[in-house]
Order: sequence, then structure tokens, then C-alpha cells
Amino acid sequence: MCRYYDFSFVLLSFFHTPFTSFLMAGIYIHIPFCKSRCIYCGFYSSTLLELRQRYVDALCREMQLRAHELHTQQTETIYLGGGTPSMLSGKQLQQIFAHLYNIYKVKPDAEVTIECNPDDVTSQYADMLAPLPVNRVSMGAQTFDDQRLRLLGRRHNARQVDEAMQHLRAVGIGNISIDLMFGFPGQSLQQWADDISHALSLRPEHLSAYALTYEEGTPLHRRSQSDPRFAPISDQLSLAMYHQLIDSLQSAGYEHYEISNFARPGYHSRHNSSYWQGTPYMGFGAAAHSYDVDTRSWNVSDVKRYIETIEQGQRPLEEREVLTISDRFDDLVMTSLRTSQGLSIDDVTRRFGPAYRQHLLAAAQPHLDSHLLALDADRLRLTRDGLFLSDGIMSDLMYV
Repeated sequence: MCRYYDFSFVLLSFFHTPFTSFLMAGIYIHIPFCKSRCIYCGFYSSTLLELRQRYVDALCREMQLRAHELHTQQTETIYLGGGTPSMLSGKQLQQIFAHLYNIYKVKPDAEVTIECNPDDVTSQYADMLAPLPVNRVSMGAQTFDDQRLRLLGRRHNARQVDEAMQHLRAVGIGNISIDLMFGFPGQSLQQWADDISHALSLRPEHLSAYALTYEEGTPLHRRSQSDPRFAPISDQLSLAMYHQLIDSLQSAGYEHYEISNFARPGYHSRHNSSYWQGTPYMGFGAAAHSYDVDTRSWNVSDVKRYIETIEQGQRPLEEREVLTISDRFDDLVMTSLRTSQGLSIDDVTRRFGPAYRQHLLAAAQPHLDSHLLALDADRLRLTRDGLFLSDGIMSDLMYV
């Protein structure tokens, strides 16, 4: 299941839900395989399904080659993303989990998420998941309109989302997240309201919603250049849809804890929250990223090269970036302002020193004066008026 670039709005100042601090490491496992590529997807994936077993073997070998990197840290969260992890067989998933739990120290109450395509989640598939450590499923519904699903190149229909939810509930999966998308060509506010209503009727514990993004290099972007049927909707309509989403989900009891993410109390995504809090994580698989506070690294985005390198007894080809103190400060600005918690001034002082605090307050002052930012005790947050200008505001706060 492909993830999408987030709707570039920043949280409103009225959010009050605190995060829990996560001190443990996270593990991300990238499963790049898809039966076919959706027209909007700009993330790395592969349709070379015949390579799945060799890829799983390589994943397990990479875990062994990098076992020293987490030292004695316990793993708090595990996330299988893609691509489409539900393209793997039960035996292949068992192999991955067996190696992971043998090599790394995983907390007994770790959050273990797998992304699934709705049409993969049959009753047999759900039965296969039941004995695995998986306790959270993230499913890409996108929309409940079959015509729009066909436009995206999705291989499921709306009915299969409903059936998948039933199958997962039947085997005791009590933490399910649904992805929705809005801003389709020609989509109306009422059609978007219908999608939200359908999603809420399924009572997921978590919901993520993203605006359709016309990323360069994707078939969707190319079609939008020549076919008026694929023209993007207006910014005004997209904003109205976003506000409709917020109002509907908050009225239904969901907490809006990050720009694109909503959860029932107690069901925030622990894995994704750890990204926004700067918790170290390891990424295994082609194109997977890792972060250890001092460096960021990412594996080669080529499934064949990834497999072949590991089969030769070597670590996967990777690129690595050593982070300066300014890089870490800029990361904190970007991630914190995505969240309902906002950016802690005292945390900036403690982690980066008084010079960075002075810079932050000086850079923020013009936006405070124009009510685009608000300072609530120790917390700096974007206001409702600063919503559309979030990218520029965050850029102004960075340490150049």
C-alpha cells in the first residue's frame, strides 16, 4: 500500500492532545512489491513478484548484518510498509518475524503494524495474520466510490474494504487504520462527505487522510498536463474538504493529533509518532531509511541490486548523511510543528543551547505579531490563520 505526501497544512492552534514520550527504537521493513502501480504513486515499488522469496531472504540477512546497530535498545514499534506487504505469503511473513524477534529485543507490548490492500484481506488471509505478532493493520481504502478507485488504478472496490474490516475484526484485530484521499478531479464536497461518513460507519480506531498529490514523474501528473478530466481541484475546494474532514472526525470523537492523522483516544500511531518525536529507527529493505540522531541513511532503491548485494555477503548499498546541529534543529522544527504538541522552546534550549532559542524566538516574532503563530506557555504552535503559510513559516524558523 503506497503512502502519499501529506496535505501541506499545519495543525490548528486549538489542538490540546499531548503525546506520550517514546524512548525505544522503531523498526521499519519495506516490502516494495505491488501487482500494479497506482497512477499517483511516487514511492519506490516493484512489480517483479517473482523476486519475493529472494527479497525476504535478503531482508532477514540484512537484519543479521546490522544486529549491532540497536545495541541493547528495545524495539517499541515495528511497521511493515510498502509497496504492498500483504503481497507476501504467510510463510514469508513468519520468516521475517522469526528472524526479527530472534535478533532484536522487542517489547512484549510493541505495536506491530502491517499495511494491507483491502482485496488481499480475505477470511483466509485474516486467519493467517492471527497467530503472527501483528496487532495493528493499516489499510488503504482511499475512497468508497468505485469509479474514483478505477481512476487511481486501485485494484480493490469499495465493498472489499467493508469485507476486509469484517474479516480482521473476526480474528481479533482491534486496532485498524484506514487511509482516505480527497481532492480527486471533479470531486464535490458532498462526495467527500459521503466518503468520510462511510469510513466512520466502519468505526476504525485510526484514520489518515491525504490530499491527492500530482507528483512529477507519475502518470497522474502527466495526464493532468494534457487531459482536462485529470485537472486538479481548486485550493479553495481542497481547503473546504480539509475543514470538513476535521469537523466530521472531531465530532465523531477522533483526536486530530497530526496534520493528516486522527485517532480514537489511546490509538495514536505509536510508530509514526516516534518519527515526529525524533526517536531512532532502523529501516530494512530496498529504499528503507534509518535514523540514529546523528545520521540518516537509506538503502538503494533497486530491489535487484539490494538482493544481489546481500547475496554476496555485503551490507546493502546505502547513502548516509551526517547531521549537523543545525540539521537536527531544522528537523525538530519541521516535525514538531506537524503535531498537536507543537514546538517546545525549553526543549530547544536544552538540546541546542541559548543561541538557537534566541534565533527561534526572533524568527517567530513577526509571525506571532501577525497571528500566524501562537506561543502558549512553552509551546509554539501555528494558528488557524497560519495554516496555508506553514511551509514558509517553518522555513523562516530554520537555522540558516
